[in-house]
Amino acid sequence: MVRSPPFRRLRMTTLATLYPQHLAELHRRTEQALARAGFDHLVIPSGTSHYQVFDDRDYPYAVNPQFKAWLPLTRAPGSWLVATPGQKPKLVFLQPFDYWHVVPAAPSGYWAEHFDIVVIRKPEEALQHLPANAARCAILGEPQSALGAFVPNNPAPVVNYLEYHRAYKTPYEIAMMREATRRGVRAHRAAERAFRAGASEFGIHLVYCQAAGQDANDLPYNNIIALNEHGAVLHYTDRDLTPPSALRSFLIDAGAAHHGYACDITRSYALDAGSEFQAMIDAVDAAQLKMCDQVRAGSDYKQIHVDAHLALAGILKDFGVIKVSPEAALATGVSSAFFPHGIGHGIGLQVHDVAGFAASDNGGTIAKPDGHPYLRLTRVLEPGMVVTIEPGIYFIDMLLDEVKANGHADSIDWARVEAFKPYGGIRIEDDVACTDGAPANLTREGFDAAA
Repeated sequence: MVRSPPFRRLRMTTLATLYPQHLAELHRRTEQALARAGFDHLVIPSGTSHYQVFDDRDYPYAVNPQFKAWLPLTRAPGSWLVATPGQKPKLVFLQPFDYWHVVPAAPSGYWAEHFDIVVIRKPEEALQHLPANAARCAILGEPQSALGAFVPNNPAPVVNYLEYHRAYKTPYEIAMMREATRRGVRAHRAAERAFRAGASEFGIHLVYCQAAGQDANDLPYNNIIALNEHGAVLHYTDRDLTPPSALRSFLIDAGAAHHGYACDITRSYALDAGSEFQAMIDAVDAAQLKMCDQVRAGSDYKQIHVDAHLALAGILKDFGVIKVSPEAALATGVSSAFFPHGIGHGIGLQVHDVAGFAASDNGGTIAKPDGHPYLRLTRVLEPGMVVTIEPGIYFIDMLLDEVKANGHADSIDWARVEAFKPYGGIRIEDDVACTDGAPANLTREGFDAAA
């Protein structure tokens, strides 16, 4: 008999203990959402594979986030979940007869006992196991998941309520995200070693996937593997096949997944540990830790973003890149030329989690700060929320040209810009949970444990 390592058994025991509480919370939310919209049942298709236009190849399957919120199944196309207040949830699980593809394994594990599970062999067999009257159902999914009368209607009162409250992670969800982080940290450490050994961007990507044990379709987003100047492209995913002739710097923004939950980690490195660019990385890292400490109950995430601009502008001033005060750089938009994205976003079942702008569970929008169009979260933080904190400094020609065009060229020492441009940029990103007290930095915990 093969025995699991003790640490693995411990993690499974923890998830089994936490899952019933998580399920109870989903039932509570579902009952409230259905009552608001006047429905009797919540019906969620897992999603289906569908073909590319004018081709016989299908797009990579991605499970419906509303489905995987309930149970850790991410490869179950054609399945359905039914939640009815006061009843045990039902899983209609498609396990087709198929010799072209791998057939999904029968549901099992710590969660399975909490569901009435029906196994079907053909997609249309699901109809006999769904509620009798589709009109009494809130059906959440994509149009191509429609089956008979069960056409996704995505009623706004239900979606708004469920997505708003998904910002509050249960202890089970935090545990799942820690598992994703453990996997991501392992892969990040392997990627750094590959960089220092002189690998290409594509080679580093392959090393990362191998260490994570996940391929590109398993990862929560497309890996950003950027050497030298490529670090100035915020979502650089081209991945050169050969290493550059002169290796200087490495920016990696890459995550991992655990049963549908994501981690999102970014690190930056200079090849020369004694270089001025590494000193700037160290300064951003120190500032980022202070920003992470702002992830506390009652903190306005918009203010964390604005404070990040001031802190990063302070670093630019210290390194002689800008000549004006941080306050002046923020007011004139100069800081945005070096830090053009938001400080972060919610994270969980989706790497950019939903309802980042929601004013309440009834809907509505909390506006972004003027002049900061790319911020993805504007809510006040509360216990249970998990957000990323990802400040960055970049040397991007297009944005720096805009500074000149806007009449603020004198705010910048262009010789210092030219000195740093060959390194591309810096970004440091952690996933941080808001608690009743000090924040829990899931990413730093993961690196500490790995070390």
